[in-house]
Amino acid sequence: MSNVKIVNVVATADLRQPIDIDAAGKLEDFLHDPETYAGRVTYHHSDDMTGKVSIFPSGKMISVGSRSLDDAFDDLKKTMRDLVEKKLARPTVLHPRTRNIVATVDFEGAIDLEEVSHRLGAIYEPEQFPGAILRVEEPGTTALLFASGKAVIVGAREIEDLNRTVVILSALLNTNAMMKRSSNRSSYRP
Repeated sequence: MSNVKIVNVVATADLRQPIDIDAAGKLEDFLHDPETYAGRVTYHHSDDMTGKVSIFPSGKMISVGSRSLDDAFDDLKKTMRDLVEKKLARPTVLHPRTRNIVATVDFEGAIDLEEVSHRLGAIYEPEQFPGAILRVEEPGTTALLFASGKAVIVGAREIEDLNRTVVILSALLNTNAMMKRSSNRSSYRP
């Protein structure tokens, strides 16, 4: 089967209260740059976080850079705890939501991108981008397929969606004979 690796999880949560991001930006492990996005965001990252959390004056937060849903949710909760500890927020119950899971996949064989474009309707314009862009309607994800047999999957909101996308892609590529196994990889030319 394919090698799947989560490389980024984007998750959100709402503190449901306004946050003084200028004051937050003065805290250790927080950064507020008035030049970045016209000063409308503060960032939080510490050594015990896997990603980075953006905090907006409305109290909305976005976690990026984690490699698991649990880590993304933990980063959001840690940011809230740190703000509460410094009396810049009141404690609240967070309801984190996954917005996007990005993963890489190795299908362990070269992919004929011309065939993927022809048979599956993928967008493939090698002069503009070296991969084929294939939309997987259900579960609503998108795959960037490369001739090397590697792919990037974006748009999954749950691990099940990611797994389902990999199964669907594997079946489509193998059923339609668009894969050349690794023994032929060196002779394959895109």
